[in-house]
Amino acid sequence: MHVDIGAALASAADPGVERAALDDLDERVADAHERIERGRAEGEFGYAALNLPETTDADEIRDAVAPVTDAESVVTVGIGGSALGARTVTEALADDPGRHVVLDNVDPEHVERTLAGLSLADTAINVVSRSGTTAETLANFLVVRAAYEDAGVDWTERIVVTTGESGPLRALADEHGLPTLPVPEGVPGRFSALSAVGLVPPAILGLDIEGLLAGGRAAADDLAPSLYDSPAYAYGAMCYALEEEGASVNAFMPYAERLESFGEWFAQLWAESLGKDGRGQTPARALGATDQHSQLQLYRAGPRDKVVTFVRPRERADVAIPDPDHDDLSYLSGTDLGDLIDAEYEATVASLPAADRPALEVEIDRLDARSVGELLYAMEAACVLVGELAGVETFTQPAVEWGKNATRALVRGEETEETAVVDDRERLRIGEAESL
Repeated sequence: MHVDIGAALASAADPGVERAALDDLDERVADAHERIERGRAEGEFGYAALNLPETTDADEIRDAVAPVTDAESVVTVGIGGSALGARTVTEALADDPGRHVVLDNVDPEHVERTLAGLSLADTAINVVSRSGTTAETLANFLVVRAAYEDAGVDWTERIVVTTGESGPLRALADEHGLPTLPVPEGVPGRFSALSAVGLVPPAILGLDIEGLLAGGRAAADDLAPSLYDSPAYAYGAMCYALEEEGASVNAFMPYAERLESFGEWFAQLWAESLGKDGRGQTPARALGATDQHSQLQLYRAGPRDKVVTFVRPRERADVAIPDPDHDDLSYLSGTDLGDLIDAEYEATVASLPAADRPALEVEIDRLDARSVGELLYAMEAACVLVGELAGVETFTQPAVEWGKNATRALVRGEETEETAVVDDRERLRIGEAESL
């Protein structure tokens, strides 16, 4: 993997980072790297996530999923980090990513439609919750379990549970003797893709989880006390520096359809980890080349508050473009779709500094297990580095916990500090029959 920061320097873009400022930034990267390495060595909360390529036991995962590897499809029941990592991996690597479906929302129509489209006898269940009490996950699991029972399918023979050492889900797994894997200690959910949390569906589908972990180890080996020697730190340091210069939005734009969910995974990682104390870049999801035609106008000519992160594989499959037999399309003769999307990538990246706007480029070798594992790990390390440089608590999510507490209290009919805020919030309804 490599990162190109040239299109985000002040000589190319505004906002941009002065080349002369890089050495000062590099000294801060060295200090942050020392802190990160100390946290890793001591297995501190959060920092332990960067040890997962070494501590995750692929054989343990293979053994746990063995009873359901005959499944034609997998339904993951989880939310946030308990689902996004697995979805990212299967979408990137599976020949048929439709074999993995995710219930990470409690929209009743979506849940009903998803289950109706599955042959439950041929579908494995992957349920993930550290606490075993996550409202959305447990509600969806109860609906899934009832659907299997109604279909006459023994759900206990089709399930793998990933959870903590205690809680209702652990108790259920123990009661029924279900295959169970641990949620790693000291690892927030959004950093857990390279653990059982993210690797169970890929393992069920026969994907190369060992290669994913090897890619993570390679990225870990590339961490160094200098942004000039570490692609992950170069990316993180530039994101931090650009935010300081006013780039408060990070538009994340993979040029590969199979990385669309990776953009969603990145959005949670960046927003939940760094959105604190009045700072943090807002992640915006885009997809190349599609969103050249829907969002690029804003990125080139809108407010100067954005950096666009481009991600692409260097190698990709080719699909020849048939002879168009028309003079206006003659430029397509003898080319293929790979040539076209690479040309669109190069043109779009260049269009930003041409408009005096910053861009960062991340390239992996190809869309295989090793490169995807490397990419996941590098973005996690970059995120941790930004947190160190910005002085925020990267591994907490107090705003999310507030929402969880309010939701539980509303469902229970309890009166709490959070529900009082819900009841008392100001409203100004437009379109009502009468003013309320």
